[in-house]
Amino acid sequence: MKIIKKLDIYIIKGFLQLFAGTFFICLFIFVMQFLWKWMNDLIGKGLTIDLLAKFFWFSSLTLIPMSMPLAVLLASLISFGNLGERFELLSMKAAGIPLIRILMPLIIVATLICGGSFYFQDKISPYATRELSRLAWSMRQKSPELEIPEGIFYSEIPGYNLYVEHKDPETGMLYGVMIYTNANSYNDTQIVLADSGRMQSTSDKMHLKLTLWGGERFRNMDAQQGSMLRANVPYMRESFVQEVDIIPFDGNFNLMDADLFSHNAQAKDRDEIQHSIDSLSHLADSSRHAIYAGVQQWHMRKVIPAGRRDSLSIVEEATKMPTIDSIYMAMQDEQRLKAWRGALNHAETMLGEYQFRALETGDRNLNLRKHRIEWYKKYTMSLACLLFFFIGAPLGAIIRKGGLGVPVVVSVIIFIFYYIVNQAGENNAKVNAWTVESGTWLSTFVLTATGIFLTHKANSDSVVFNIEGYRNFFMRLLGLRASRKLNRKEVIINDPDYTTLPQRLGELSEFCVECRKTMHLRHIPNYIDIFFSEGQDKHAAMLSERVEALVDELHNSRDNVIIMYINEYPVINPSAHTRPFDSKRLNMIVGLFLPLGILFFLRIWRYRLRLRLDLRNIERINTLIAERIIKRHNEITL
Repeated sequence: MKIIKKLDIYIIKGFLQLFAGTFFICLFIFVMQFLWKWMNDLIGKGLTIDLLAKFFWFSSLTLIPMSMPLAVLLASLISFGNLGERFELLSMKAAGIPLIRILMPLIIVATLICGGSFYFQDKISPYATRELSRLAWSMRQKSPELEIPEGIFYSEIPGYNLYVEHKDPETGMLYGVMIYTNANSYNDTQIVLADSGRMQSTSDKMHLKLTLWGGERFRNMDAQQGSMLRANVPYMRESFVQEVDIIPFDGNFNLMDADLFSHNAQAKDRDEIQHSIDSLSHLADSSRHAIYAGVQQWHMRKVIPAGRRDSLSIVEEATKMPTIDSIYMAMQDEQRLKAWRGALNHAETMLGEYQFRALETGDRNLNLRKHRIEWYKKYTMSLACLLFFFIGAPLGAIIRKGGLGVPVVVSVIIFIFYYIVNQAGENNAKVNAWTVESGTWLSTFVLTATGIFLTHKANSDSVVFNIEGYRNFFMRLLGLRASRKLNRKEVIINDPDYTTLPQRLGELSEFCVECRKTMHLRHIPNYIDIFFSEGQDKHAAMLSERVEALVDELHNSRDNVIIMYINEYPVINPSAHTRPFDSKRLNMIVGLFLPLGILFFLRIWRYRLRLRLDLRNIERINTLIAERIIKRHNEITL
């Protein structure tokens, strides 16, 4: 007996073809979204093709772990949607093959994809992340004239602080320029104000050419040591129409050292992350113990200023156990003021120290949480591939829609929901609102529950995603009725009995008149009868049966006018105007809950008024059909 059947090969082949296509589509979309954020850093930098190719390559590698779960979801949804749409899935079930057996070969494939994703995230993705960060940082340092921000001081050029009010990105012009420079020495300070300017790199990329228009230069004239400490410092003021400065700056592309980005948790594998976690945990514990020891030592020691010792000796002579209040009262006014100032200075010093320690400890704990999150993400992102398969395959079997229409929409909605849950969990874990474990594994728990639910529903052939059922439910909830859409039959075996139809139509109209008189539809209904009575309106049930029987007979007519008339007959619901639900218990619960009960009471009253209009409409349509039958009979007789 073969372990792998031809059917398994057929299913695996179809899935892998779709997976390959959807994977590259998803990866392309993520890469384009990523490059859109870096577009301003890439354009106009004079980067070579090989550098851009490396940037695209490493960015693609870093986005593969995010693309694989979406590709598995989309491929499984489309493949089983195609099987359901072509009735192949139905044929397999009819042959006695359960859904779990149909899923088994793809479960193995999805498990292998899950393992491959885990290996990729642990071994390849950290290296790609490190190289991408290295390239991105090096690109940002190239051609700094394009990186000058608006409204803040820019200090990336050594010895210069540059402020620009407005920048025109198309022409490269800078407006409202202020430059503070001490490139030669600290005492040789210059301030330049200019209406406009432009900064460009020279052809050898070793200098920056700064052209300024309409400005003034202020320069310190006394460069002697210590001149900046004097109150009056002579300076030179120079006005210019146009001025060109050459600033030494290596603008060539230089790759940063990769070790500078080794602290990033995303650039480490599991062993490196675990080593960093141990080191950070040990450092955090040492810092906490040091802070605790310092606080304990400060509280245990006796803090008595030297200026208070004389007063203390005086008080000790009077009482053997002095108190703080007695010491304070024994002091002179100057000593009290000095004590207040000393206590205030000591409190401010301690406050600043503890704020610094809190900031340092907070940064260290944040870095520790980031490492732990990345350690767990290597498992959760790889498990997402397998869990998305258990969502996409049963969902495709339920909705039975293939192609790139409905599956793409459903996949995007599911993936967006997963991304929001995942990011919410990670962000709460980073700020220490949740534990790291609960924040990182939240999305996995949600996917697991969803996959179990959908697999169970697909295995039991549930109609949970039957759109027609939901449509009928909401139409009934909102009081909407389906209209008749009857067309003329191509083949008619039995024609309507036109000889007796006028009489039966008249009897139906008389019955409608009787219903309007006996049912009292214009009156306010009884609240108790609506929610606590099981009675059914026999008149409405009989009316519905007679109208439907008449419609079925007239549908065999060859007259298009009669077909048009019978489409105007309302669809009568016998219980819509008597009770909101078929369940007696549900009606009682709604009736006891007054706010909701009043709403349903008003809806029932509205249905009663609508039924009264339906009765008049039926009478009108009966008259039109009877006149049409009599007219056709007279034409045939003549």
